[in-house]
Amino acid sequence: MQGEIRILPLRGIGEVQPGDDLVAILATAIDAAGGLEQGDILVVTQKIVSKAEGRLVDPSTIEPSPFAQEIARTAKKDARYQEVVLRESKRIVKMANGVLITETRHGLVCANSGVDESNVDGGRRLALLPLDPDASAAALREGLARRYDCAPAVIITDTFGRPWREGQVNVAIGVAGMLPLHDFAGVADPYGYTMQATLIAVADELAAAAELVMGKIDRVPAAIIRGYHYLPSQTATARQLIRDPRFDLFR
Repeated sequence: MQGEIRILPLRGIGEVQPGDDLVAILATAIDAAGGLEQGDILVVTQKIVSKAEGRLVDPSTIEPSPFAQEIARTAKKDARYQEVVLRESKRIVKMANGVLITETRHGLVCANSGVDESNVDGGRRLALLPLDPDASAAALREGLARRYDCAPAVIITDTFGRPWREGQVNVAIGVAGMLPLHDFAGVADPYGYTMQATLIAVADELAAAAELVMGKIDRVPAAIIRGYHYLPSQTATARQLIRDPRFDLFR
């Protein structure tokens, strides 16, 4: 049974630079918010993880390919940006109306390979996804465990659009310390019906919930979720949230 859940914004983090000790930065914000408690979940935006890991590109150094230039003319966007998107993609899933949907090397299907040009030094640099978001989450968890008496579960998030739904939500692209899915198959509901295929993406739900206190313009890139009773795991990753192509009806 779940009870009350609290979501605490971690303020005062400021601008993260390549090479910064993100564990130390987050620990300072966590201490200012009252510290960690057993069972806490730390939710961190991909942007500050990518910045700390140096996953930034100066578009002025990029030479766009003819294909990138063609896409840019159609989409009315910078060809250098489109070239970076192509380099970060494994394949193009859909290209229409100036929108490029790609599959990244991580297996994520998203707009523009997750390449972000907003809120990065006024747009002068492009932020790429972490090379391995699950490893990034694990490193944050291990670093915080050395500073505190408990190790939080960690979720790294990014903002995705959704087929057939307007608007965007935060989803989990990196996970450490918890199962990202909760399988209710075989469990009886309150009416005695045995559920057959109810698989809840709890990491995505927690990522979306945390975004409510983080916001897009409030400069709050991290939050603590407290009170949610997650299923711990030392081996689970966010890759478990990616549907196997054999069971994907829309590829």
